[in-house]
Amino acid sequence: MTTSCSDAEKSTWPELLGKWGEVAVNTIRMENHYLHVVTVADGMIVTMEYRCDRVRVWLDKKGYVKQIPMIG
Repeated sequence: MTTSCSDAEKSTWPELLGKWGEVAVNTIRMENHYLHVVTVADGMIVTMEYRCDRVRVWLDKKGYVKQIPMIG
């Protein structure tokens, strides 16, 4: 079980760049079910706090991953 930020085996998912958003979310959840994975639509405003239990998956207007998903 992941208990701190440094415990995560993987912190970024560059291989998901350009993939369909739902596929990216499911992939991250399968790899680490302790993470809270959320999608962020193009143009949405989000808070800036760092959370080591969260991955934001930034999507373009068509629903594809536009930034490398990472813990934070």
